[in-house]
Amino acid sequence: MTGAPIALDAMGGDYAPQEAVKGAIRASRDFGIDVVLVGDGPRLKAQLADLGEKESERMRVCHAPEVVSMTDAPSVVIRGKRRSSIRVASNLVKRGEAAAVVSAGNTGATMAAARCEFGLAKGVERPAIAQVFPNRKHGTVVLDLGANVDCKIGYLVQFGVMGSIYASIVFQKRSPKVGLLSIGSEDTKGNEFSRSVLLAMREEPAINFVGNIEGRDVFKGDVDVVVCDGFVGNIVLKITEGVAAMVVGMMQDSLSSNVLSKAGAVLVRPSFRRLKKRMDYAEYGGAILLGVNGVCVICHGGSKARAIRNALKRAYDFAVSDIVEQITEKMEARRMVS
Repeated sequence: MTGAPIALDAMGGDYAPQEAVKGAIRASRDFGIDVVLVGDGPRLKAQLADLGEKESERMRVCHAPEVVSMTDAPSVVIRGKRRSSIRVASNLVKRGEAAAVVSAGNTGATMAAARCEFGLAKGVERPAIAQVFPNRKHGTVVLDLGANVDCKIGYLVQFGVMGSIYASIVFQKRSPKVGLLSIGSEDTKGNEFSRSVLLAMREEPAINFVGNIEGRDVFKGDVDVVVCDGFVGNIVLKITEGVAAMVVGMMQDSLSSNVLSKAGAVLVRPSFRRLKKRMDYAEYGGAILLGVNGVCVICHGGSKARAIRNALKRAYDFAVSDIVEQITEKMEARRMVS
């Protein structure tokens, strides 16, 4: 047990607070996780009542009178809405009253709040958003997914180190394979910047670097960690979500196109459901912000109850794993050596 609840930004996301509260209730029931719902107190208590729940030690409400919208600049949580739900939720973690923060709200504001309240882990220059992508084996950690659009060489090397630590925890691997996303597997491929990153990563002793990989290799499972800048990573994420939705939709259309297909659908339905589950972002809950001195899980803006439930479980698991301490120790050791 973490000994502290998970703070949920209950006002963040396209379907807040209804779906956030539903997800929190499910996480509490299914996993025994204590949750602090942060946001408009009266509204959250009313939502709990509508769902047949009431405030308790396992599900308490923390009032935050302000909300950060999806169109607000990230800086608003620093200079303006200091009593916003995401800022208050992050502050609970800072004060030790919560073990982690989860939000489906404005991604930039969530990162800004985490950096402001937690600070960066020692030795880390920039945080990175990391997520596990499905593949035919166990999964692939991809980072950065949007925290850093413009990167220096050293940032990407650090992403490789942090991603390796993350992969070692989620995949239970001692020495995860790390690859750099490029336009070809050969060392000569890519632009001048990517080739410089390649050389720097080859010289990094803290990772098991295997060289360049191409976009299609993300889903093969031959590497455990894929490193890229946030601009490319966010495009990869959105394309992956779009392709996954398209494949599932096309399969559903094909299985219901005629009488024979409908009959065959009965036989393949269990396999189809398993495939759909593996490709659904809601099953992964959210992405973790690596490099800050606290656990922060960022959910898809369109997250509904199932995704929030799974994100709370993921945040809980990260808090138990001491991933922040592991990253801090390794990054500090690198800094001391250099």
